[in-house]
Amino acid sequence: MTLRNQGLIKPFLCSGAIAPNRFVKFGSDDRTVTLGASATDSIIGVSDDVGAASGERVDVVLSDIATVEFGGTVTRGGLVTSDSTGKAIAATASAGSNVRTCGIALASAVSGDKAPVLLIPGSFQG
Repeated sequence: MTLRNQGLIKPFLCSGAIAPNRFVKFGSDDRTVTLGASATDSIIGVSDDVGAASGERVDVVLSDIATVEFGGTVTRGGLVTSDSTGKAIAATASAGSNVRTCGIALASAVSGDKAPVLLIPGSFQG
């Protein structure tokens, strides 16, 4: 299922290669993005369906519903965060640790699936 209702889309420069449909965070300055790499990253959006090589332009979906590639099993309605490669995984936290959430899965998915995510940044502590 690849339902999407993309809202605000903004171009950025890639700081490293960015695969399609992955969570991204700011790079070393205001104009660059890089792949999300952990559940503690401040994710700003999702790369478009094309992706891009280092130094190239990539369109980033910043709001509404985006198609995201999953890196684990998530049940629809569950909070998601980024794994080490920018894929969506279930957001969980051990006692005392903080997790940044990227949104809510709008469909159940397993590793390798591409599914819609309602982009709602947030955080919680375990």
